[in-house]
Amino acid sequence: MGTREDLLAATKRCLAERGYARTTVRDIVAASGANLAAINYHFGTRDNLLNQAMLESTAAAVQRLLDALPADADTAPAQRLNSFWHKLIDSFTTDAELWTANVEAMAQALHSPQLRAETGAAQAAARTGLAADFADGDPAVGAVLQTLIGGLLVQHLIDPAHAPSAEDLTAGLRALAALS
Repeated sequence: MGTREDLLAATKRCLAERGYARTTVRDIVAASGANLAAINYHFGTRDNLLNQAMLESTAAAVQRLLDALPADADTAPAQRLNSFWHKLIDSFTTDAELWTANVEAMAQALHSPQLRAETGAAQAAARTGLAADFADGDPAVGAVLQTLIGGLLVQHLIDPAHAPSAEDLTAGLRALAALS
């Protein structure tokens, strides 16, 4: 990896560990082994570097989400959805740094038009992918699943022991469907 990539990797780790507001250039320099001038050379400012790291983290999170989709289209939809929930919940633990940085990116997007646009585009891509895989492209299903994923992610990051399981989600969706 080059200096630019080292800075981005270190920044992603710092964001996951410390959050946006508490990540300093000293933290990034210490974690990357680069010097302070490298931040200015490659990114111009600390905020530009943090935003780039968050954009990349968001893109990686969306790709993880799409990669978690079951590949076997012949499997019953409920089984595929349950499998998806299991893979996704497992990734919240195995890729906690990635998902933590993703939540940081969503919070920071409220203050950055560029980050808001990129995050919005990533969320739209995730909704489209979910709709295509689980509901023949029905955007309402993609929207509901994307909304559930966001809430599930936050619950798992804050209190994983009490967050819903894959089975809880599947049962809850069945119960909600029975109401209509």
